[in-house]
Amino acid sequence: MDRKKVCEKSSAKKKMMSIKLKREIIEKHEQGVRVVDLSRQYGRSTSMICTGLKQKESIKNVTPAKGLTIIFKLRTSLHENMEKLLMVWVTEKQLQGDTLTQTIICEEARAIYGDLLKQTPHTSIDEASEESFKASRVWFENFKKRTSIHPVVRHGEAASSDMKSAEDYIKTFSDLIKAQGYISQQVFNCDETGLFWKKMPNRTYITAEEKMMPGHKPMKDRLTLALCANESGDCKIKPLLVYHSENPRAFKSHKILKEELQVMWRSNPKAWVTRKFFVVWVNLVFDPSVKKYLQEKNLPVEALLILDNAPAHPPNLEDDIHEEFKFIKILYLPPNTTPILQPMD
Repeated sequence: MDRKKVCEKSSAKKKMMSIKLKREIIEKHEQGVRVVDLSRQYGRSTSMICTGLKQKESIKNVTPAKGLTIIFKLRTSLHENMEKLLMVWVTEKQLQGDTLTQTIICEEARAIYGDLLKQTPHTSIDEASEESFKASRVWFENFKKRTSIHPVVRHGEAASSDMKSAEDYIKTFSDLIKAQGYISQQVFNCDETGLFWKKMPNRTYITAEEKMMPGHKPMKDRLTLALCANESGDCKIKPLLVYHSENPRAFKSHKILKEELQVMWRSNPKAWVTRKFFVVWVNLVFDPSVKKYLQEKNLPVEALLILDNAPAHPPNLEDDIHEEFKFIKILYLPPNTTPILQPMD
């Protein structure tokens, strides 16, 4: 019997009380109902009831924030001041056209909270415990509800695709694979991708008053990568990287040798992959790597490279492959099918 009471008390202590319920308890206590009777009536421990009664002035004056219908925990003035300053910061960033993600907002919240905490004298245990504020995911979700900030996406251009050509190509490709007897280790795909390595995210949080966010011009510090791997995924070829600078300052400062990089480094003013760069990469990197891989796996020295019809790899590219690597055949994707068919897209 005693064990059952202990379990009941333990479970009762774990129950939370909303502000509405606390106000109801305070009202009954002011009408003369004893703490013990309130504890029994509401299934809460006497210590929880007493804590609520000690905070009755704050509980009576608290106003639920916009978007919240129930409040379970009182928020300190430190939290409220932090969020007010955070909203000022969010608004300023929004007006400047900056992108705000959850991570960025949470980092700023911790920074503001830390500054306020340094300015606040610790006169009680409760105040000292506020150093545990972590700007967690739960806090951020509640902050969004209180302030009505919401995410929006900055849209780019949608790619147009030729579905009919893509469907026809799939059949042609399947027939070729069966006819030549290629297996997944022998089928490779290569594609170029532009990387704006200073570009901001396209999703940002904005205030409740705003419905959308204007787009922004990305930073123009761009590089292009040609990435390549086989269908089975166990052979990843050293990428080709094209940048606008042949010898960036960082290379000189840190004494970096381009020959020791995990990419083949090339440069031109527009940071584009040209036919010349691509042919050099095919003959010096792709072909030798594929031949070595197939020999190590004891596989037939035959391979298929799938490319789109970009200017860097025109239809007669096979003519530029060195004689010792003529075992590599090239297959091109139909125009306007890259978003559907290109594995490396």
